[in-house]
Amino acid sequence: MQRNQSGFTLVEIAIVLVIVGLLLGGILKGQELVQNAKVRNVADQQNAIKAAYYAFQDRYRALPGDYAAAGTNIPNVAAATNGDGNAQITGNEPVFAWHHLTNAGFISCSQCAAQSAAPAAATALNSPVNANGGVMSIVFDNVYQDALAAPTQNNNLKSGTQIPSNLLAEVDRKIDDGNPQTGALRFSVFNAGGGVAPAPLTCLIAGPPVAWQVQNPDANCGAANLF
Repeated sequence: MQRNQSGFTLVEIAIVLVIVGLLLGGILKGQELVQNAKVRNVADQQNAIKAAYYAFQDRYRALPGDYAAAGTNIPNVAAATNGDGNAQITGNEPVFAWHHLTNAGFISCSQCAAQSAAPAAATALNSPVNANGGVMSIVFDNVYQDALAAPTQNNNLKSGTQIPSNLLAEVDRKIDDGNPQTGALRFSVFNAGGGVAPAPLTCLIAGPPVAWQVQNPDANCGAANLF
């Protein structure tokens, strides 16, 4: 008695392969969409704060945090948070900057609205944070990479830590030149909120040329965005 052997036909195998391909494609596309959303989040936050900084400067002819007449001209701002007006956001002025921007209506930051006259440092209690909880700062310093020489001091916006290096690479390509040592957006070891500071050895590829680490990304990186 002859038995009929059962199995998958070529058509059935083809259908299964198509379904598997669609599932894998959907997963990869979903991961790409999530990554793109994270890139947009960081880029939009950077652009929004820089726009607020310039709008504040245009309205008051002074810099947020450094504004010497903030207590007189900005609602709900006390004279204790006035800056010294030297065009450099230093000392306690990085925290005052968020206080001035918030009460002047340029950014929304609930923890920045209350007066913080003499903060020891910028913390999540009085400063905005990025999507991963890294504390952001507006500060006058040279804590960022420079391709040619020791960087000069500038007022700049710190992205906060805990941003993966491959994500910062995409942000840099999206809003600047893609190079962590040149342009406006550069790698920075700045760390305002405690914890481990970003490390150049793991966030960057030594090169030449120096580049963001994309193949083996470090989860704890940060950037400075120069004004």
